[in-house]
Amino acid sequence: MGSSPIVISGSSAHRTTRPNNNKNKNNNDPCVSSSAFVFLIGSFIILGSICGLYVRFLMTPNVHAGLSAIGCKEDDEGSWSIGVFYGDSPFSLKPIEDMNIWRNKSAAWPVANPVITCASASVAGFSSNFVADPFLYVQGDVLYMFFETKNSITMQGDIGVARSTDKGASWEQLGIALDEDWHLSYPYVFDYNGNIYMMPEGRAKGQLRLYRAVKFPMEWTLEKIIMKKPLVDSFIIPHDGKYWLFGSDHRGIGTEYNGQLEIWYSTSPLGPWKPHKKNPIYNADKSMGARNGGRPFLFDGYLYRVGQDDGETYGRRIRLFKVEVLTTNVFKEVEVPLGLKASIKGRNAWNGARSHHLDVQRLSSGEWIGVMDGDRVPSGDASRRFNLGCASVLGVAALVILFGMLLGAVRGLVPLSWCPHDFGKRSDASLDWEQSNLISSRMRLFCSHLNRASSSLRTRIKPNTCSGSSVLALTFLVIVVLMCTGVKYIYGGSGAHEAYPLHGQYSQFTLLTMTYDARLWNLKMYVEHYSRCSSVREIVVVWNKGQPPELSEFDSAVPVRIRVEEKNSLNNRFKVDPSIKTRSVLELDDDIMMPCDDVERGFKVWREHPERIVGFYPRLANGSPLKYRAESHARKHNGYNMILTGAAFIDSKMAFEMYPTIDHWKKFLKFCGFGCGSNNGSRGKNCLYLR
Repeated sequence: MGSSPIVISGSSAHRTTRPNNNKNKNNNDPCVSSSAFVFLIGSFIILGSICGLYVRFLMTPNVHAGLSAIGCKEDDEGSWSIGVFYGDSPFSLKPIEDMNIWRNKSAAWPVANPVITCASASVAGFSSNFVADPFLYVQGDVLYMFFETKNSITMQGDIGVARSTDKGASWEQLGIALDEDWHLSYPYVFDYNGNIYMMPEGRAKGQLRLYRAVKFPMEWTLEKIIMKKPLVDSFIIPHDGKYWLFGSDHRGIGTEYNGQLEIWYSTSPLGPWKPHKKNPIYNADKSMGARNGGRPFLFDGYLYRVGQDDGETYGRRIRLFKVEVLTTNVFKEVEVPLGLKASIKGRNAWNGARSHHLDVQRLSSGEWIGVMDGDRVPSGDASRRFNLGCASVLGVAALVILFGMLLGAVRGLVPLSWCPHDFGKRSDASLDWEQSNLISSRMRLFCSHLNRASSSLRTRIKPNTCSGSSVLALTFLVIVVLMCTGVKYIYGGSGAHEAYPLHGQYSQFTLLTMTYDARLWNLKMYVEHYSRCSSVREIVVVWNKGQPPELSEFDSAVPVRIRVEEKNSLNNRFKVDPSIKTRSVLELDDDIMMPCDDVERGFKVWREHPERIVGFYPRLANGSPLKYRAESHARKHNGYNMILTGAAFIDSKMAFEMYPTIDHWKKFLKFCGFGCGSNNGSRGKNCLYLR
């Protein structure tokens, strides 16, 4: 383990003019127009340069930037992805990261959700903006997942399929199982009479179609048109000797969109189908969970239906209902808690904003597995951000003109030549028309008032005075802030600090810090901030001195564990801790605050080089006699031979086990990077410096 550590860097002027009673002449002066043009061009260049610096140094990079040509494009429907959950029952499901499943191939220790994303499909050659509506098909020890994938080129949904041979820890993208000329989603897959059927939603076609697998899972043929109705999110399930079809028909006057549900029944999935006596079963508010949200399931002899709450936004959350009565004349269900814990990491979580689909299946081992989709942004977020960005840019344009007026570079908001009274020589007929036309006279009056207001504004502000200069400075500051805000809304993506996948998989790490009672106020801010980072699983606080706080005092999105030490020592941070479940630990001092994106990038680099320390603060010890140098010296000489462990990712198992014994001390120093370079500061062959 002698490899080297890795370092991650994280007076205005104005012009006075002689009064001129001929305002029309003054406003049409070529010199005035020229100065206004130069001012506007100069403003464009200056603001463009500022925005360029803002994008370069302050804006969070897009995790999927390299995939923009083939997939993962901005989509108003969202950025849906799919996660896997396990439990002893459908009511005790936990995300895959809580199961502590490790995969060495992708340096995922442990594997974390999501397991399938737009990047998974796009990298495999099937361009996708998002994946959603997952359904499982269990075939022995092999799992198949069918899901909607929105094609980045055609912008319509196709049915994709992936396969897992390790109980859902990793998935191989097989391709597009079904592609029609219309949008497809909700690929409900089931068995009947030795055949495998798929019933996807295709309401754009106006039909509910049933497909049969010819060569599972990639080849399907149309078996039958079940119903000539554009049913939404439909499923078929056997119950008490009959087959029941649940779906929503959003046509018709008075129908509540996403709040309607109908039931049909038959003696066969192939039909014919008869309507339930109580149809429509629901025609209520869309937040009530009427629209289906996945496969129904049987547990302890009871049938459960999954619905989706579309109240605040489409697909806001999943609601679960226990069916108490289902006959041809009566239907009754009651809502029950599902037991899934919602993430409070906000947009930094893959399912932080909404989740609207769940499919649970029981494996041969008796364990239950569930697949659920989720999104970090609400529906319509891309359009909302674009509209806000455009509004900000328009505000900037207005303020730039105002700023030019205060400087004297822009005179008059509207050139008089644009007003209807200045159209050149006119005939008596046109004059008569103009006199009788109120719009023309009102326009002239409006132009006159605007220009008079712009002239008086500069007189009142008095840019030469101290107060006038302050107004100019404040206006310029508002322009810069508003412009950067507009650029962020238009080009900055959702604003989430997403995790970076490695070989298509995500993982998590433990954050460890060391503090004492006098710094509790700082620790609270520290925990609140870093607990929202996407890949943080747990925060361990090494408490060196004083009365430890109660866990309820922290606003944390992840579990916080306080490890009280008997002796106040800096070495406590390197103690072996069997309770740490992740291989990667970020040692981070409690007085260091950095964006979650910097942390996530560092974690990705560590996963690429887990045998090394990946740190943020390099140091250089060189010269004769040997002298310790600060970070500026190391960067200046483009070399380093040690990393400060106050902000570094390390392999907890290897480093912590090396540290306690004297025999391992030299190995620990070598592991931590001391001596990885030569005395003159050049990097050794095993050192890597990541700017």
